[in-house]
Amino acid sequence: MGLPAYGYGIRYEHGLFRQMISDGWQHEAPEDWLAYGNPWEFERPEVVYPIHFGGFVEQLGGESEAAPLKNVWHPRETVNAVAYDTPVIGWQGKHANTLRLWSARAVDRIDLSGFNRGDHVGSFAARTYAESISRVLYPSDETRSGQALRLRQEFFFTSASLQDLLRRHMGLHGTIRTLADHAAIHMNDTHPAIAVAELMRLLLDEHELAWSEAWAITQGTLNYTNHTLLPEALEAWPLELMSDLLPRHMQIIFLINHKHLAKVPAEMRDNAKLAEVSLIEEGGGKRVRMGHLAFIGSNRINGVSALHTDLMKQTIFSDLGAIYPGRIVNKTNGITFRRWLMEANPGLTQLLVDTVGPKVLDDPRELTKFKAYAEDAGVDERMKRWRRRNKLALASVIGERLGVAVSPDALFDVQIKRIHEYKRQLLNVLSTAALYREIKAHPGSSWQPRVKIFAGKAAASYHRAKLIIKLANDVARVVNNAPEIGDRLKVA
Repeated sequence: MGLPAYGYGIRYEHGLFRQMISDGWQHEAPEDWLAYGNPWEFERPEVVYPIHFGGFVEQLGGESEAAPLKNVWHPRETVNAVAYDTPVIGWQGKHANTLRLWSARAVDRIDLSGFNRGDHVGSFAARTYAESISRVLYPSDETRSGQALRLRQEFFFTSASLQDLLRRHMGLHGTIRTLADHAAIHMNDTHPAIAVAELMRLLLDEHELAWSEAWAITQGTLNYTNHTLLPEALEAWPLELMSDLLPRHMQIIFLINHKHLAKVPAEMRDNAKLAEVSLIEEGGGKRVRMGHLAFIGSNRINGVSALHTDLMKQTIFSDLGAIYPGRIVNKTNGITFRRWLMEANPGLTQLLVDTVGPKVLDDPRELTKFKAYAEDAGVDERMKRWRRRNKLALASVIGERLGVAVSPDALFDVQIKRIHEYKRQLLNVLSTAALYREIKAHPGSSWQPRVKIFAGKAAASYHRAKLIIKLANDVARVVNNAPEIGDRLKVA
């Protein structure tokens, strides 16, 4: 489409984890994806931004119009964000956009006086703490320190990205007041939702705009995609933690909330409704609702399908949608057909090129022309041939890795995604067990041979998801070793 875009995130040194299965249980080992370097990235040592944490906020001025009130944040810790760029090349090289990932670096990488006093390990403690931000993807948040690290990670990449975007905008346009006219920022889920408060801080404290102007720019620039309808899955940070790590942002969030609640219409002004739409969750310890913050601070809010968006309007954001009508829109998640067709299935891709022509590689709408070949026996035969080759290749992988012999003539029933209760692998495992019992009870029936294929990782601290992996492996062991079942059912 030719859109100039930047993608932003963290350059993690270690991925989620390397998964190993032993006796059906998942075990985690470090995933050191940078062990041999990354030839596609370019370090940008000259692109560095300071990221602040903790400390206190001092109010200066306010005595007169000539000396307006100014909030000065005195942080207790500063970490540098260093940019690493990966060019993302568009189809046929016509366009290239940038994925910019941030690596955390300590401002002072060694306490030299401590090292010279003999504290050879402790002199690196501050560096280790600072650089832990970009060390591991998705650290467990079961502990207080784990939660703090998650929040540090989220603020780290959000602040660096916003500082970078504002710098580029100022270089191009010379005034921050036109930001919403030239930039659209997409917050993918609630992980970067602190951008609402951070953009306000930068506009208020660094660029010295008035609140009303800063808020109009913030709302005009930010947009939020929601990914879950489960209220318990929406991020909510303990007030104590947020106040400790980001005291200036907590001030801003309180003021956003005050102004937001003042806009609640009269028919919604009972205590229960106000509690529902407030940015601060009161029950069971005060928490900041990041989904609410993202919604209030955004120009547009979307779900990832028409159904999702409609349910979002009816459930988690029904009240906010009533206060801010017209903000919720649908943006159905697209698929990259060049990955899920051309790269994943080269045989089918060649068949499409041979039938409807090479334009199908440029434009997915050309796929509709393939309808004309629905009754073509030769095309049908070629499709069957390629499908069998694909199944033979997968059967070979299953045999090599798992020692399970599966027939390419069987129906392959595949579920590959993160192991999670709401993704319903458990129902699939129970269905497999029920099918096994039916085959045993009625061995003479005409059963369609079937291979159930599961793959995915469970988060290291998600104990129930890890139990689902164990259950799937136990069911597989029983089914695959039952001689009376044979090839009618296999589990990989």
